[in-house]
Amino acid sequence: MTLSGKTAIITGSNSGIGLGIAWEMARAGADVVLNSFTDRDEDHAIAAEISKETGTKARYIQADMSKGSQCRALIEKAGTCDILVNNAGIQHVAPIEAFPEDKWDAIIAINLSSAFHTTAAALPMMRKAGWGRVINVASAHGLTASPYKSAYIAAKHGVVGLTKTTALETAEEPITANAICPGYVLTPLVESQIPDTMKEYGMSREDVIKNVMLTRQPSKEFATVEQLGGTAVFLASPAAAQITGTTISVDGGWTAL
Repeated sequence: MTLSGKTAIITGSNSGIGLGIAWEMARAGADVVLNSFTDRDEDHAIAAEISKETGTKARYIQADMSKGSQCRALIEKAGTCDILVNNAGIQHVAPIEAFPEDKWDAIIAINLSSAFHTTAAALPMMRKAGWGRVINVASAHGLTASPYKSAYIAAKHGVVGLTKTTALETAEEPITANAICPGYVLTPLVESQIPDTMKEYGMSREDVIKNVMLTRQPSKEFATVEQLGGTAVFLASPAAAQITGTTISVDGGWTAL
C-alpha cells in the first residue's frame, strides 16, 4: 500500500479530524500513533480497533500538547516518525478585551506551540530516515479571520507561517511540510450541536446547516473527516513529493470569497 513501512504520528487523534486522519493513514498502510491528553481504556481501544481492521500497528500515547516537554516526549516515545500530523487544537470565543488570558495562553500553546515542539523533535528522525512529511492541520481561519476568535486565528495563521518555514528549511531534502486548511467539518462534536441549534432557531436540520452553521461555506456542505484524511494521505504520497510550503483548503469555497 501507499504508506506501507511508514509511521504516522497524529496529535489530538482520539476523536474528530485527527481520528479520521489516523484511520485513512492506516488504511493506506501506515503504522499510526494516536494521541490526546487523556489516558483512558477507550483511547487504547481505538488504537486496537484500527490495528485489527487495517492490519497495521496502531498505538496510543498520552501527552499534553499544552506542554512543550510532553510534545517532544511523544515523538521520542514513538521511536520513529516518518509522517507528523499536527492536529491538536482547542477553541474559545470572546471579544479581545474580554478574552481570558488563560484561554489565550492555552490556545496558543496547544494550537501553535505544540506543532513547533513536535516538528523540532521529529525532523532529526526524518533526516536520519532520509524521508519525511510534516502535515499541519490549520484552518480556513489560518487564511482569513472572524470576530471573537483572536487566539484561534492568531494560532492558525502562525501554523501556516511555521509550515512555510519548515518547508524552506527542508527544501533540499526529501522532506515536505504543508498545511491543510479545513472549513467546517462534520465531526461528532459538530453533529451533537445540530439538535440544540435547531431548537434555538426553530429550523429544520437542513436549514440550520445551510443558513446558520455553513453561512460562510459556499458549498453549503460540511467537509468530512474522511476527506481530510484522504488529503493527508495524498500529501504523504509520492505524487506530492514536490508540494511543500503551501496550504490546501478543504473548505467548500470559503477562502475563495
